[in-house]
This record gives sequence, structure tokens and C-alpha cells, in this order.
Amino acid sequence: MAAPTNSDVALSEQLPGAGGGPVTPKRGMPKINLRASGIYIAFALIVVLFAITTDGALLQPQNISNVIIQNSYILILAIGMILIIIAGHIDLSVGSVVAATGAIAAVLMVDHGWSWPLAILATLVVGGIIGAWHGYWVAYFGIPAFIVTLAGMLLFRAITMTILGNQGVGPFPEEVRTLANGFTEGYLGNVGLGPLGGADLFSIIVGGLVVIGWAVTQWRARVGRLGYGQQVEPMWLFLTKIVIAGAVVMGLIIQLARFKNLPWVLVLLAVLVLAYSVMTSKATFGRHIYAVGGNLQAATLSGVKVKSVVFWLFVNMGVLSAVAGIILAGRLNLAGPTAGNAFELDAIAAAFIGGAAVQGGVGKVIGAITGGLIMGVINNGMSLAGEPPERTMLVKGAVLLIAVAFDVWTKRRAGVAGR
Repeated sequence: MAAPTNSDVALSEQLPGAGGGPVTPKRGMPKINLRASGIYIAFALIVVLFAITTDGALLQPQNISNVIIQNSYILILAIGMILIIIAGHIDLSVGSVVAATGAIAAVLMVDHGWSWPLAILATLVVGGIIGAWHGYWVAYFGIPAFIVTLAGMLLFRAITMTILGNQGVGPFPEEVRTLANGFTEGYLGNVGLGPLGGADLFSIIVGGLVVIGWAVTQWRARVGRLGYGQQVEPMWLFLTKIVIAGAVVMGLIIQLARFKNLPWVLVLLAVLVLAYSVMTSKATFGRHIYAVGGNLQAATLSGVKVKSVVFWLFVNMGVLSAVAGIILAGRLNLAGPTAGNAFELDAIAAAFIGGAAVQGGVGKVIGAITGGLIMGVINNGMSLAGEPPERTMLVKGAVLLIAVAFDVWTKRRAGVAGR
């Protein structure tokens, strides 16, 4: 019987129920994972840099809220995009799909008088059908995703112009505008924070529960790894990371609570990030995504339904594009034929900056969100600093190139170390 290859071993770690018994723990101090930690360190440095260059304007409550709202649709797209990239594909059509679905929602609500819940549901279904169109040609017909979605980018932009008659359609119902631009109510009133003034107590409680829940999940994951004899970081480092991350989250929540409380779109994003993070780390389908991107041949031989996985990834991307289309149209209070231009580039950049590998098989949802926030902070910080648009594009391009180069470098470094 042939000895298992490295690919087989990697796949056995990804597929549910595979693998052997507990792993023998390694001795010595654990090494810092540059690929996993580098993006968060870079994000912190970028925030500090622009906080200094803008004299603190970047971290003002209203500006933080603006950064989240203005980049919400890119962050939604980045969630779906990183899953497709992990599986070894790409989607160039999302900007056009955002425009098309926003146009459909506008026509249903404004021109045909549909109730907003029914119109949103119908728009999400249309987004899923668009994703299924792409997924069929990629998964079952065998056309490369680059070609299929490039065609989709042109096709659905033309459909958008046809639906709208080359003109904007609006305004949207108040509920849709609230989802895109609104804020949660101050249910429990304000609480004094000394020199910071007052902040919404309900938002602070929500932030505290989020931090506690996250800390508990991290502790349980650590205990689980110890139970299997796997290597874990020292307790002091683990606690330091928990404290720093918790302080950052609470600082963000307090700043938002000082302005107009939590944006509804942030609540939507939090739900999406939680759901997709659990799916990719706990569910069988999520593990299959990594298996397909990590080693397609090994995944096929192991019984993974590769075509089905790829098909449903594109369906998911279509639905998330529809969500982003509704949010964008609601924020602008108008569905226009040029909406979503270049959104696919920002979503792809967010995924790669957030740690996705060019060859597939690597990436996390929270990394894509961080990558999207890096792009948003750069846009916002350069604007506050009075820099021209061309310089902003230059910086964003350089950051993307550095992120991909860093990914390639860490792979080569790991390959050399493993010899």
C-alpha cells in the first residue's frame, strides 16, 4: 500500500471524520504565524499612521461610522469572494450583479409598488439565479470562472441599463434606507463615560457580550487543541491577544455608541461574518471548500462532490451580491446604471490583502473583512489628509502587491524550512 502524500495528510485534516488519533505535541515555543497575524498587525499600523496624519480625525465617532457604512457593500462582497478564491476560482461579475439586482429591487418597489420585504426576497432569489447561471458554466460545463464571470460582467451591466432605461430609479422606502444608513435605537438610554461624554448603554452591553462570547470560543478552542495534544501558544500570549482584541472591539463600540449607536448594516455584517466563519470552520461544506482549493485531485478521490461545491459557491456569491446591491441602492436612495463599477476589484483586493492565497486553499472570512477595512481606511485616511485620488489608487495598488508578494514569500520560506 502506497504511503500517504503531503496532500493526502492535509486533506485528512480538512475533511470531517478523517485523520488518526491525537497529534503528538511539539516542544518549544510556538513560532509566530506571519501569514495569519501579519494582516492584523498591518491593519493596526495603518490605522495608527492615518490617525496621526489626520490629527485624530480618523478615529472620531462620526468618521468611524462613515467608514463602516461607506464600505459595507464591499465587505459583504468580500465574504463571498474569499470563499470562491479559497476554492481556486474568481468572480469578475459582482459589480455588475450589484447594479442589476439593485435595479431589480428599485423597479419592483418604486415602479411596481411591491412591498419592500417581498421585493427584497425576490431580489435575493434573482441574485441566486444569477449565481447559478455562473456556477453551471464553471462547475458542470468546465469553462474557467475568469471567462464566465467576465462575460457576466458585460451581460449583467447591459441588463442593468436595459432595466433602468439608462436612468436612475428612486426613491426607496424608508425601511430600505434605514437598513443601509440607519442606526439602532438607544433602548436603555445613555451612560456617562467621563471625558468621553455619554454613550448608548445598550450598544455597550452588546459589545461586551460579543467580546465575552468570542473569548469563550477562543478558550474552548484552546482546550480542545490541548485535549488532542496539539501545540498551543503560551497562556500569557493567549490572554494578551484576548485582552487586546477585546479592548479594540469595545473601543470601536463605544465610539459608535457616542455618535448614533450601531449602524444597522454593521449588525447585518456581524451576523454574516459569524455565520460564514462558523460554516467555514465547523461545517462539512466549509471544509470541502478548503479541500477543493487545496488539492482538487485529492478532494475528488476522497469523495468530495467538487462540482456541487463550486456551483453552490457561485450561487452564494450571487445572493451576497444581491444583498450588496440592495444596501448600495438604499444608501444612495437610487438605483443607477453605473452602480457597482469596479466593486469586483475592491472585493478581490480585500480577499487577497486579507490573506487569501493566489493558488487557493487558504483564507478566512475575518481576514477578508480586515482586508476590506484596510482598503476603506486607506480611502478615508487619504481623503481626510487631502490627498488626490490618483495617489490613493497608487497606495491601494502598492498595498495589494505587497500583500500578494508577502503570501508568496511566506510560502517559499515555509517550503525551504520544511526541507
